[in-house]
Amino acid sequence: MSARKLPFRRRMLMGTAAVAAACTVLAGCTSNEPESSGDDGDTSNASSSNDDTGETVTIGFSGPAADHGWLAAINSSAIEEAESYDDIDFQAAEGTNDASQQIAQVETFINNDVDAIVLLPTDGAALTDVATQAMEAGIPVVNVDREFSSPFAARTTVLGDNYGMGVSAGTYACGLIEENDIQDPVIAEIAGIDSLPLTQDRSEGFADALEGCNEEVDNRVAAEFTVESGEEQASNLLQAEDQIDIIWNHDDDQGVGVKAAFDNANRDEFFFIGGAGSCNAMEWIENGEMEATVIYPPTQAADGVRLARLIAQDKGMSDLVQPEVPKRVVLDAPVVTADNVEEYADLCFPS
Repeated sequence: MSARKLPFRRRMLMGTAAVAAACTVLAGCTSNEPESSGDDGDTSNASSSNDDTGETVTIGFSGPAADHGWLAAINSSAIEEAESYDDIDFQAAEGTNDASQQIAQVETFINNDVDAIVLLPTDGAALTDVATQAMEAGIPVVNVDREFSSPFAARTTVLGDNYGMGVSAGTYACGLIEENDIQDPVIAEIAGIDSLPLTQDRSEGFADALEGCNEEVDNRVAAEFTVESGEEQASNLLQAEDQIDIIWNHDDDQGVGVKAAFDNANRDEFFFIGGAGSCNAMEWIENGEMEATVIYPPTQAADGVRLARLIAQDKGMSDLVQPEVPKRVVLDAPVVTADNVEEYADLCFPS
């Protein structure tokens, strides 16, 4: 890293406060302290101590093939969360990127009459019909990360905030420009697969946030969420620009290749911002080799398991007045810097 970068570390207070609020809501799913009831002894389903062992429920889980660090973390965190409850009988199907195989897995869950299904679909549209069949059979479905194409296919949807990732990265970049008094900054972006809506959302959020400080992306390349493509596209970017002030890379898995390209070219004059929250990124931040990363929570399926348990046990979220689990939960996209990396290190995933 260049000498000018090392002293500067900026906590994104608004993002941190937002995620704290979101976590407070989700923590209410498993409050260890029961709330007191009225004198008549009547309690709503949202005022129970939700971590107390209840009626055993069977939860089916179908997720992606673990061919990417973040996706592997999705699966492992779901399994780990289920194992933390004595009242969950967890049936995890083999991870797959084949929509037809995943449809068959959900059909098996329906035939087994599970109490709830947590599903991160390889293709939301392709899995919509079978998820709807589960719902019509009385089995609540918790949709994770990739949305179905019908609101009738899921009882609850748990999402990361791709647009919010871009906003967080762009807002942080604007802060860097202001605090370091960078004149006419050169801003670069290394996106993921351009045809995916999630990539488009991240880029849109980044551009919208940069408008707030009257800046725009000067050079943009798109990789494929792989180490090899990250290194190739980062090399192309560095060859195209002799001087760069800020680079935002959408994905910390492809960031391994991106960082290799930086090292090979001996280029470190820029502020390097990542995305997702890998353990590599956390280590680079701690070592001063990376400015920041924006979290895309790998806990989405684990949160889905918690919510599926509550729904199957007819419980609500104790920190909400509304006694039902919400239809939609969107997790925050906080910025992790050297100032707060210890708070997020436990959530990192290996690339």
